[in-house]
Amino acid sequence: MKLKMSGDVLEMTFTHEDPALAHILLMADLGTCDPHFMEGVQSQVSVIGAHGRKIDEVSSNFLLSVVRGVQPRDELEAMLAVQMGAIHQATMMMARRLNHVENIPQQDAAERALNKLARTYATQMEALKRYRTGGQQKVTVEHVTVNKGGQAIVGALSHGGAGSNEK
Repeated sequence: MKLKMSGDVLEMTFTHEDPALAHILLMADLGTCDPHFMEGVQSQVSVIGAHGRKIDEVSSNFLLSVVRGVQPRDELEAMLAVQMGAIHQATMMMARRLNHVENIPQQDAAERALNKLARTYATQMEALKRYRTGGQQKVTVEHVTVNKGGQAIVGALSHGGAGSNEK
């Protein structure tokens, strides 16, 4: 993605030789068929990397590459991937600040922010995992030992209640 400020207007173009194909490829990267969604995400990504009125094309393209790496399956995953990329960028910015503090209050503030951002990223990773698996967990038992006189039950178990066959 190529970004350029013309007055108060941000111009977005693609470096790909075929702009129509570039749009289709970006939509595929975002897991969407909706051009309005793609334009909205593209607009948000383009300003996330901005520093005031200075556009940072490298940061914006990095953020798109993070989304591409997540390989979102739908718009919700794409939005989460954009947030994950933004949180990662902010985390790296705070790590850089922590390395350049000049006093204890600056160190404390940078450390707290860095810690919160890192935890947020981990939470986002868990949210993506839960969303993709439908919130279900799979447990594999590799070894079971039943001693003499013991009982092993595999499967669902219900205790007492109406209609129970237990005595």
